Amino acid sequence: MHKCMSCDGDRMMKITIDGREIEAKEGQTVLEAANDAGIYIPNICYHPNLKPIASCRLCIVEIEKMRGFPTSCTTMVADGMIVKTKTKTLQKLRKNLVWLILSNYPKEIPIDSQLKKVVEYVGVNDILANYTPKSRDIPIYSDDPLFFRNLNKCILCGRCVQICQEVRGVGAIGLINRGIETIVGTSYDEDLHDADCKFCRACVEVCPSGALYDKKEFDETNREAVLIPCQDGCPAGTDIPRYVRYAAEGRFDDSIAVIREKYPFPYTLGLVCNHPCETECSRGEINQEISIREIKRFVAEKDNKVWKKRINIAKKTDKKVAVVGGGPAGLTAAWFLTLKGYDTIVFESLPKAGGMLKTGIPDYRLPPEILESEISEIEEIGVTIKTNTEVSSTKKLFDEGFDAVFLAMGAPKGLGMGMPGEEDPRVLDGILTLKKINLNQDCDVKGDVAVIGGGNVAVDVARSSLRMNAKSVTILYRRTRNEMPAFGHEVEDALDEGVEIKYLVNPTKIISEKDKIHVECVKMELGEPDASGRRRPIPIEGSEFILKLDRLIVAIGQQSDVSEDFSVELNKRGRVIVDEKSLQTSVKGVYAGGDLVSGPASVIEAIQMGRIAASSIDKLMGGNGVIEQSLIDKDEVSSYLGREEGFADRKRVEIQKQPVKDRIPGFSQVEYCLTKDEVVKESERCLKCQLRLKILPPPLPPSKKKK
Repeated sequence: MHKCMSCDGDRMMKITIDGREIEAKEGQTVLEAANDAGIYIPNICYHPNLKPIASCRLCIVEIEKMRGFPTSCTTMVADGMIVKTKTKTLQKLRKNLVWLILSNYPKEIPIDSQLKKVVEYVGVNDILANYTPKSRDIPIYSDDPLFFRNLNKCILCGRCVQICQEVRGVGAIGLINRGIETIVGTSYDEDLHDADCKFCRACVEVCPSGALYDKKEFDETNREAVLIPCQDGCPAGTDIPRYVRYAAEGRFDDSIAVIREKYPFPYTLGLVCNHPCETECSRGEINQEISIREIKRFVAEKDNKVWKKRINIAKKTDKKVAVVGGGPAGLTAAWFLTLKGYDTIVFESLPKAGGMLKTGIPDYRLPPEILESEISEIEEIGVTIKTNTEVSSTKKLFDEGFDAVFLAMGAPKGLGMGMPGEEDPRVLDGILTLKKINLNQDCDVKGDVAVIGGGNVAVDVARSSLRMNAKSVTILYRRTRNEMPAFGHEVEDALDEGVEIKYLVNPTKIISEKDKIHVECVKMELGEPDASGRRRPIPIEGSEFILKLDRLIVAIGQQSDVSEDFSVELNKRGRVIVDEKSLQTSVKGVYAGGDLVSGPASVIEAIQMGRIAASSIDKLMGGNGVIEQSLIDKDEVSSYLGREEGFADRKRVEIQKQPVKDRIPGFSQVEYCLTKDEVVKESERCLKCQLRLKILPPPLPPSKKKK
């Protein structure tokens, strides 16, 4: 008579809990029905993602016409059922149960744990007045990666074992030993590596007592950032777990679609990104981080352009946007602004667009046809790129009818050393030298060459100089190899190709001679760390020596060159000052980003600034600021992982390279793309950290009202 159907088609029935009549779905337990109705029944072993086992018995209730004290987590609802949860008898029994739970527990309960909240809510009876809880003195497992195991705080609720065995299907842990010696552990007390743990940390997530806890602390404000560090480490917030998962499943079209939602340069980034995501990757705590960039490169190289079917170019508005600078920041902004319906024109001073991607990265790292192909796709959606066009005034652009301007001219000028004799024409600018090489202009590199610097530009100049038939190339760096900011694998390649590196050396003076330039250098030693966090190089008195060179190339940094006619405020370093959130400059309607604002930074950082600028300009024009489009429908991720022997020891797939003997002369690509099987194999190494976010929170006691 009380039964009815819900909107979802569920058969409903009415029950009464503590005098309150509620509706419950047929097939629910009393505890589930109470939770849905906002009625709290104390519990500690129950978890919404797990089958109830009633091991703690804290959720006992009284039910009319039912004997004893049934556990509400295992008792199914029945129509007309009358339930009591707060009788004096129940409260006393629960306090006794809490005493038993804490009988071997250490004195302090973690303040944020579910156990602490339940104990404070239920209270505890002092059953044995003279009994003092005694810890089991089990050593804390601190050598495991990612989390600690303090079994002294384990209350044997079984939740960690359940989720590992039944939900994840891994079975790395279980209840071992018997009686009072029972603990949660691995078979034969082996470490988690040998137990084939997949380090998904679901066990940590469901632990109510603080026995399992993360090595990296977090709260609700930064929970997702800490638990999915690869995505948080990407300046553009790329959904790395998702595209790596698709790659592991062989869904390469879906994988590239996920990447394409964030930026128009997936292939370029697959080759030259500094991959901060890999630095943060949790798999690196196990053995080696996932080769995320190489996975991106593969899916970009095999791109069938299926994502294009989902691209939506909004109807043209009457608004115009000028983008000054055709580098990664400017072109990214132009891409998203055009998709939003704005007439967007990119002004590039050089013969070809691409900015530092075109002029600052050698062809052996970024083949020109790859960059040009991605720029062509940007033009295909309606972006106009005007090359060989210098812009020096924002006022002129507004006078021409533009409604907003994005300045993204980069930092195209090299920094000098400021040492005596640097004006000798045989002393070259590293940035300008790379530019001339990449644009097939005469670069005047020959003979014995030395390059000053330790960053990627210095290494690129050195390797390019060898390819331009320099007799010898030496990098002069004032710190050690450990402090070099250049990519480690690029340094290794440079050494393999014949570049010599002199560490702890700093040039101080150039003496111009007819046949050679004589570069006076001083040896250095490292002192205390400076503002960069690296140890400060200090000259060693009396260690001076002379290098005789044909060319000296300076590659120690870059700077922007902003005309006063732009009328934007600059800082002491000559960089444009902007609002951090919007990238708005001191001039209304003018935004700036990329190296022009940040100084020399990574490609992905420049791209993110282009994204921010596009969003801000859209808001300026009256839009909602949402620039991304969904290029693939989201699907449900399976919580099941399965057991895999030797998972923790699976090594990162090695990247194959062109033999050294075939690299010079010439600028052919050095690093080969992974194969399909290698990409799947590498992607399968992922810990799937995102699965932890799918685990539901347990029901907690109501918060105490503040008086």
